[in-house]
Amino acid sequence: MRALLAATLIAAATVLVASSPASAATVTVQAEAYAAQSGTQVETTADTGGGQNVAYLGEGDWLRYDGVSLGAAGALTVSARVASAVGGGRVELRTGSATGPLLTQFAITSTGGWQAWTTLTATAATHPTGSQTVFAVLRGTGGDFVNLNWFSFGDGAPPAGGDGWVPVDAAAWNAQLAEFRALTPRPVPPTSVRVAEFNATCAYSHSRPDDPIIFPGMPGASHMHTFLGNTSTDAYATTRTLLANAGTTCRPAPDLSAYWIPTLYQNDRAIEPKDVVVYYGSRLTDPSATVPFPQGFRMIAGDARLQTPTPAGSVNAFYCAGPGGEIGRSADGNWPVCAPTAVLMFHLVFQDCWDGRNLDSPTHKAHVAYSYDGTCRGDYPVAIPNLSFLISYPTSGSPAGFRLASGMASSMHGDAFMAWDNRAQSERVKNCLVQEAKCNTNGDF
Repeated sequence: MRALLAATLIAAATVLVASSPASAATVTVQAEAYAAQSGTQVETTADTGGGQNVAYLGEGDWLRYDGVSLGAAGALTVSARVASAVGGGRVELRTGSATGPLLTQFAITSTGGWQAWTTLTATAATHPTGSQTVFAVLRGTGGDFVNLNWFSFGDGAPPAGGDGWVPVDAAAWNAQLAEFRALTPRPVPPTSVRVAEFNATCAYSHSRPDDPIIFPGMPGASHMHTFLGNTSTDAYATTRTLLANAGTTCRPAPDLSAYWIPTLYQNDRAIEPKDVVVYYGSRLTDPSATVPFPQGFRMIAGDARLQTPTPAGSVNAFYCAGPGGEIGRSADGNWPVCAPTAVLMFHLVFQDCWDGRNLDSPTHKAHVAYSYDGTCRGDYPVAIPNLSFLISYPTSGSPAGFRLASGMASSMHGDAFMAWDNRAQSERVKNCLVQEAKCNTNGDF
């Protein structure tokens, strides 16, 4: 039986509209944003950075969505993002009522697991126009057979190009891939450690209340961030400006990427990292499938809005490294107190599977996912390097604890805006990741 994950019911509908100037709008309705339901539960989705899905769906269950715009007359493309470990049923979409006219339906087969997501697409030749009430009705012969993440309704045009989606430049990406695939990897010495990894070692650069991913062109709109890498990073940073500025606090010099995290405070005094090692690795069963990040790629790991306690033993928490380790907890229980010989640390892991189409997305996570089973497939078929930040702070802490500019310890998050020299990144991916060889900051074995 599937383990029940943390469930949070969402009372208000969440509708994301992504449009392209050359086409009618595509409306995406999150499955958990129902107005009414029968027989369902909401759980955390294991990919795309912490969204939710509706789970435990079987025969006779239904969900109602109000005010769904089906647009003007004509063919309607309808998609559903689903996951199933067993298959064997179908999802009917009906208008007006649970027994109303059939809009379209999706036959459910096994996708390989309850969190192994894939997108199904169907076309309705005719449909009611304008704002409609849409019912998702589950039909099956056995028990629960599907989880639902979202539905979309539109004219079939891809969502890229509007409302936060930043499509990859196909010509530039194909040229970058061609250069990468043409490289001949260097022979791996027999004494090398066979771990797929290379890194950039980065020092603190500067602090600003800017965020060029979430608040582009809006200086001062963010909480305070600690910036690493490219020394020019501000609210106006773009791929072009990052590549044009050769200043970086990272080694190697060809990495002109911008990395940032919320500033850490102790008694209202900023504590900047002693150093941050930005690891590029692989968690895939077959790392040889990995390709470089496309130029200008950006993503976020963690959640600045997450404000929950982080007692000892919590996952994705601050910890102590060095002799003596953790010797206590802060008065509120959320922060470790380290021995005088130890330092405060955090390890932040990013997503490693990409949709292959977008450099960024409205949530800055929807174009990427984590490879929970060692493969990249379905909606996220492209394996990118598994980026992670290993952050070291020159402090042991005290019972007074700390705070982040974003709030509690649970709100720790990180941003990455890629601006590598293409050749330098491709050589490291080819030599170190594809061949499963541990490389240093210079990209050497």
